[in-house]
Amino acid sequence: MTGPVTGPATATVTLEPERKGKAKVEQASALYDPPGPRALARHRLYGILALVVFAGILAWIGYKLVDTGQFAADKWNPFTYQGIQDLLLRGLGNTLRAFVWAAVLSLALGTVLAAGRLSDHRVVRWAATAVVEFFRAMPVLVMIFFVFVALKTEPRVALITGLTLYNGSVLAEVFRAGVHAVPRGQREAAYALGMRKTQVMTYVLIPQGVRTMLPAIVSQLVVALKDTSLGYLISYEEFLYAGKQVATNLDYGLPFIPVVMVIAPVYIGMCMLLSGLATWLDRRGRRSARTSG
Repeated sequence: MTGPVTGPATATVTLEPERKGKAKVEQASALYDPPGPRALARHRLYGILALVVFAGILAWIGYKLVDTGQFAADKWNPFTYQGIQDLLLRGLGNTLRAFVWAAVLSLALGTVLAAGRLSDHRVVRWAATAVVEFFRAMPVLVMIFFVFVALKTEPRVALITGLTLYNGSVLAEVFRAGVHAVPRGQREAAYALGMRKTQVMTYVLIPQGVRTMLPAIVSQLVVALKDTSLGYLISYEEFLYAGKQVATNLDYGLPFIPVVMVIAPVYIGMCMLLSGLATWLDRRGRRSARTSG
């Protein structure tokens, strides 16, 4: 009696993953037709042509840079001086300080405004909506200049304030959209268990919505990081301002392109670090959710 019962049960369990795999293959093939040999060859040809064109553009840019003397030693010598290195490092430090303050304050402001927009009280919801829409519509540079000129604040305070008001308003919409992205049944089930709205938001909606919010949050933080370069317009000694001082110096032959070639990779690297941090946090969140489940 034991053999016949165990055999079919084991066969059923063994074949279940195969059925799921076949279902996935059938579903995928129903969405699009797999490319045939001619299509694969054509795609390979397109890829090679695109690579050749891209390499040609890079070669042309390199030729123009060499032809205009952008790689001449006198244009790159300034970066060997201790004073220039200290100037650039000090500007980079000021950029990072402004970004950290703006990021922290923007996240806090976005949380407050999102809570206001999700409020059950109509007056609070309307007031939060008005603030969000106003600061989202205002150009960042206008807000920075207004705080700097009208309120007569220090350049760093004006820069951080402008970045906080704009990015905080955008993040408020990101948070609100992330909360609404959670399936409605989750909210209804939490209320059915007797949870209050604060508990539902804290323990149910926000933890599940963070995974949806994370890419948009990181994108907005990257925007805030790049917008710190607007501080040079109000004489805030950030990274771009330091680079401009080097690039416009006649004693160094106006090394504008070399300065760009030094500063741009640093900005790109910082943005890539933010994206990498977001990826790591997302993987860690998925791993912890899988472990707890």
